[in-house]
Amino acid sequence: MAQTAESIGANVFQFFTRNPRGGAAKPVDKADVAAFLKYAAEKGIGPILAHAPYTLNAAGAEPRVREFAESVMIDDLRRLELTPGAMYNFHPGSHVGQGAGKGIELIAAHLQRVVARAAKGGGAISTTILLETMSGKGSELGRTFAEVRAIIDAAEADAAFGSQLSSPLGVCLDTCHVWDGGYDIVNGLDGVLDEFDRVIGLDRLKAIHTNDSMNVLGSRKDRHEKIGKGKIGLEAFRRIINHPKLRDLPFYLETPCDLQGYRDEIALLKGLRK
Repeated sequence: MAQTAESIGANVFQFFTRNPRGGAAKPVDKADVAAFLKYAAEKGIGPILAHAPYTLNAAGAEPRVREFAESVMIDDLRRLELTPGAMYNFHPGSHVGQGAGKGIELIAAHLQRVVARAAKGGGAISTTILLETMSGKGSELGRTFAEVRAIIDAAEADAAFGSQLSSPLGVCLDTCHVWDGGYDIVNGLDGVLDEFDRVIGLDRLKAIHTNDSMNVLGSRKDRHEKIGKGKIGLEAFRRIINHPKLRDLPFYLETPCDLQGYRDEIALLKGLRK
């Protein structure tokens, strides 16, 4: 993965910890991990961002759904201890008719259990856990900054929780999701970032998913588009990647491209940097 990233002009990359639509994961190859760490250090690659499978739903109504999410995340966090400095991104979850309050309660309790079990044996988890901002389709939680903050506050209400993490919970802001969720990053980027800072705190913003959108503002859908080809548009991305509050963060593409397409988009975005 690191070699592929370097070959297309990237200095960061995101990867799925396992099958994004399932639960299977390859055995850890410690020799490969060591080779990656050496290569990444030589090429200046990082921070890497691990993405949890889409099938995780920490707010599921059925115990088996929540138990699956818990077991997968624990395993992922234990594996990521082999790559210090990595971040772990997950979709908060969908309340599936239980109501937002109940969903937030379940996600917070999930995080507390996961971190306690992953850190068992002493020490704190070195991986920074990120909640992703969502578009709000269906009963999805995390569309509003207030919902994201409520999850963080509920999880961190447990005094032991913080001591089991080397860094506080963070946030990954997805440009397509916040746009589809109703935040106008095209005409009011400063205002959106001010609201994020007021509600969540910009110190918690650790990564940007850089995606255009096929949909209009507030559509609550979540259909990613290539950079400059959607409703957000190229000029908005020029402002986003150069914004003083964002420009030093890692940006990760999730656009519908092949490898050559990503190479072209990376070159395009680098060309927009001032």
